[in-house]
Amino acid sequence: MAKAGSSLPPIVVKEGTPGTDVKITDLFKGKKGILFGVPGAFTPVCSSSHLPGYVGDYDKLTKAGAEVIACLSINDAFVMAAWGTANGSSGKVRMLADQAGELTKALGVELDSVDMLGNVRCKRFSAVIVDNVIKILNVEDNSLEATCSMPDTAYKQLSQLTEA
Repeated sequence: MAKAGSSLPPIVVKEGTPGTDVKITDLFKGKKGILFGVPGAFTPVCSSSHLPGYVGDYDKLTKAGAEVIACLSINDAFVMAAWGTANGSSGKVRMLADQAGELTKALGVELDSVDMLGNVRCKRFSAVIVDNVIKILNVEDNSLEATCSMPDTAYKQLSQLTEA
């Protein structure tokens, strides 16, 4: 599993449509930001609190130094785009589709959710990233709950990095 001090892998994910590639290392190059992962778009906790929390706290997070806020899930790009639209993420949270789970696997945050969601998904996590280096990684013990990966935790962690 990735940990503090790990570099992001140069993996390509999708955004908006399956033909729109985003290399994760290009997204965070020279920037401070947050990458958070969720088990699935339109799933209960992800839709009731996780994504809406980051959208709602966008101003607070950017004032704390976040230049990029991105949501990652093993879903297709169309689903991620529709979920982002439904939650008002445009211009605030980048909606990244890890369609084949390559980034999820490289970060070591795979969730065996075959029984519940039909396939392997992404554990619920948040990472504070500075210039492609993970400074802080928060991974939920139980992906049915959202505690340490929520925006209030990321805000406190960003603020501490900014003060340091």
